[in-house]
Amino acid sequence: MKKQNQIKKTLTLPENIQLLKKLLANGDFINLTQFAKVICEKFNFKDFKDNLQLTSCKVAINQLAKQNHIKLPFKAPKSTKKRKTKTGIRLANPVALPVDVPKFAGDVKNLELQLVEDKQSLRIWNELMISEHPIGKALLAGRQIRYLINSEHGYLGGIGFASAALHMSDREKWIGWDNETMQSYLQYIINMSRFLIRPSVCCKNLASKTLAMCMARIADDFNDRYGYKPLLLESFVDTSKYTGSCYKASNWIEIGQTKGRGRQDRNNKHALTKKAIYMYPLQKNFRQLMSIKPKGFVDPIDITSHLDHESWARHEFNNAPIGNKHNKTRLIEIALLQAKNPGVSFSQCVKGNRAQIKGYYRLIEKPDESAMTMKNIMHPHRQRTKARMASEQTVLCIQDDSELNYTNLSQTKGLGFLKANQTGAKMKGIVLHTTLATTTSGIPLGIVKSECSTPQEKTKKDPRKPHKIPIEEKKTYSWVKQHRDLVKISKQIPDTRMVHVCDREADFYEFFQEQHKESRVDVLIRAKHNRNISAKGDKLFDHIQSTKPLGKTTISIPSKSARPKKSKQKASKYRAARNATLSIHVKKQSILAPSYYPDKPPIKATLIYAIENNPPAGAEPIKWYLLTTLAVKNINDAINYLDWYSKRWRIEDYFKVLKSGCNITKLKLNSATRLIRVIAINSVIAWRIMLMTLLSREQPKLPCEVLFTDLEIATLNAYIKKKMQ
Repeated sequence: MKKQNQIKKTLTLPENIQLLKKLLANGDFINLTQFAKVICEKFNFKDFKDNLQLTSCKVAINQLAKQNHIKLPFKAPKSTKKRKTKTGIRLANPVALPVDVPKFAGDVKNLELQLVEDKQSLRIWNELMISEHPIGKALLAGRQIRYLINSEHGYLGGIGFASAALHMSDREKWIGWDNETMQSYLQYIINMSRFLIRPSVCCKNLASKTLAMCMARIADDFNDRYGYKPLLLESFVDTSKYTGSCYKASNWIEIGQTKGRGRQDRNNKHALTKKAIYMYPLQKNFRQLMSIKPKGFVDPIDITSHLDHESWARHEFNNAPIGNKHNKTRLIEIALLQAKNPGVSFSQCVKGNRAQIKGYYRLIEKPDESAMTMKNIMHPHRQRTKARMASEQTVLCIQDDSELNYTNLSQTKGLGFLKANQTGAKMKGIVLHTTLATTTSGIPLGIVKSECSTPQEKTKKDPRKPHKIPIEEKKTYSWVKQHRDLVKISKQIPDTRMVHVCDREADFYEFFQEQHKESRVDVLIRAKHNRNISAKGDKLFDHIQSTKPLGKTTISIPSKSARPKKSKQKASKYRAARNATLSIHVKKQSILAPSYYPDKPPIKATLIYAIENNPPAGAEPIKWYLLTTLAVKNINDAINYLDWYSKRWRIEDYFKVLKSGCNITKLKLNSATRLIRVIAINSVIAWRIMLMTLLSREQPKLPCEVLFTDLEIATLNAYIKKKMQ
């Protein structure tokens, strides 16, 4: 990709200053233009259409002369005429008001973006901005492109683009480039300097619709005019007057705030209003095209990389920060041996080998305060998981918890209290809280984060009401913590869209409030509470049931085992696997904060209601209320999100592999700390078992070398030949 010519920087180099002096001494130049033409040709200063960059070169030469680097034998002629700017071209009368504009953008007749290419359309565009835009006269800098928003009803507004802001701290941090890279590629960002929907127009979704139309064609129109395609759009929103909802609905990203300076603020007065910065990538891999690696950037790896028996453990546990090199080597050996025979004790894996058993317990029984923690054991796997996530356009991050019952280990220290069973008896064990990353088709990419907790019995002496207890003291804080972790990861893999998928346990106000603080990671949650959506008491679920369905879809429902009644849980019947046809209703809602948070703002989210109208005889109908911050533009979006939510069962499958396949609830160790260490190792093993199973189903033509060594393949071939004889 072509870099921007840095003309002044190039000419300021000492050797080039000498060259300019030599040319001036030996040449007979009559004016600045003639001299600039020679310089452009000598240094190949050309734009994307192969035209000489005479204007920029003349500016640079004049600046060098003012700084006494060179002495010009001529003077630039002074113009006797006042320069006429494009903003001076306007109509004699105001633009006629549009008539009979419908209430919804979808009903506007022949809505179009009209490219401003002639003087008459430029006069109309200028008149609209000068007369009706809050800022008024539009002085666009650098490369410019303008559109009129036209229709059968009349002109509805206008949009104008210009060169990007020269420097913005928050933008530079978000992109992740240094100053030199910014100077080379700044031209690939264009600034939406003006966006006007006329004050007389009241048409719902018109702003977001015209933005979408503009983003679909701006790159090609810009290329036709200037010879290259921009990679990023930027715009600013005065949040004291506007919410920026049309940008959010069009998938623009809010990345920070300006500092109140403008292009002409050379004295750092910061006299302008601070505005929110919104960016829109026209190319998702724009960083790759600019050769940018932000701080902490993760290089992508393929999901099938290093999965065979010989190398997988070395890569998933390599250099875990658990102490000396001997500890790291032993961890890899333990994982490799355990993975070959999951579900049995380690001593059975090694067939009673005393040296290996002794090494195993030396590692597992390290002091509690040692570096042998779940976080450190799984750190290399976490890094590999992020790299696998970076290779995907969209990743589902599925969060849930599972109770590990160790009530039978009466001598084990440090266990917590679990929910009572159906008899009301107290159970002891560990709660495992996990976020599993998968592709949108459900292939597991790895464990993003796993934490174990040992909850203690609640004291009855605490007089505080639940809403008075800080979130950090509640069990639900685990959901908030892991969402914050996903936001941090999203900055390391900025080209991957991450969607946080959760069950009903995550339907609490503080969780949505956390997502709205920094909307880098969208959420897709099964709603639990029929919340208020108005001061009159209108309810979330009731309201959407009265809306017309957008359409229908069919999804696959897995089987469900029967569950006996527990003290705090209802019994559930066996459910056979089936395909269910669902009617889909969609409504964007503003959900009020709970009554005990009277000063908190409402939460904006879209509710997707899916209902199975004709379930099989005796079966309960599938009924989902999904709350999401994802933009639902049409029925296809809603169907996609329902499909994504159906992948939530992957984490249930994962827990099943961990408990039944790896038998972690059968472990027998004398402290919760040691149990957690073994759980950490088996967590990665369970992921690999699950991945191998699902890869064989999703990609049946995958080469066997991906999962098996040459020796294993030869053995299997020999076995098959023997069977066929």
